[in-house]
Amino acid sequence: MHRPQEKPAEPFLTDAELAQRIAEGDLSMLQRLMRRHNQTLYRTARSILNDDAEAEDAVQEAYLLAYRAMAQFHGDARLSTWLVRIVVNAAIARLRKRHRQAEVIDLHGDAEQDDRLAEANMGEHSPEQPEHALMRVETRRLVEDKINRLPDAFRTVFVLRALEEMSVDETAACLGIPPETVRTRYFRARGLLREALAREIDFSLADAFSFAGDRCDRIVAGVLAKLNTHRADDA
Repeated sequence: MHRPQEKPAEPFLTDAELAQRIAEGDLSMLQRLMRRHNQTLYRTARSILNDDAEAEDAVQEAYLLAYRAMAQFHGDARLSTWLVRIVVNAAIARLRKRHRQAEVIDLHGDAEQDDRLAEANMGEHSPEQPEHALMRVETRRLVEDKINRLPDAFRTVFVLRALEEMSVDETAACLGIPPETVRTRYFRARGLLREALAREIDFSLADAFSFAGDRCDRIVAGVLAKLNTHRADDA
């Protein structure tokens, strides 16, 4: 009886090597890049837009922008940091388009403004809905609900620090804010969540905003389809 041969593992590529292959037009390397960073970019976009579908669209847009600019990546920063910066800009642009007259995320706000936002957002109480009672059964959904209620700028810092486990310096570089602001907002966000959850659950964030396989596949397929369309139009 012959055992099927195992598929050899793909060699690991550094960020610079991966970027170079993508810049040369290798779409298989783009797929590898997307599957490596999809969750981080989706979580980041969703923390800003607070909407699943819009976050997916923002991630696809970010990948297309990154693909066109990949030749400009020289490894001065981590590729993940570079990609997060792109998706942050794409998400904020979408937010501005969605609410042209509304105030959008101010990533550079001061501490006093942060405190006002925190008290305003977390102090709002909505009537208990039947579906909320069901959500309490699922710890992950409860955590997601409370994270959604964080002030916008707090939420993005919290997602990058707690869910994506980025360092203070990485988060600061991604968002273009001082490290001390990252520390302050992360500390404040944790405090707000503790108050909101009020001993209902033990903190477990690993599965919050889980990145299901079908969503990952959908983003990859969407980006590749758009690239193929652009290539056909250019031919």
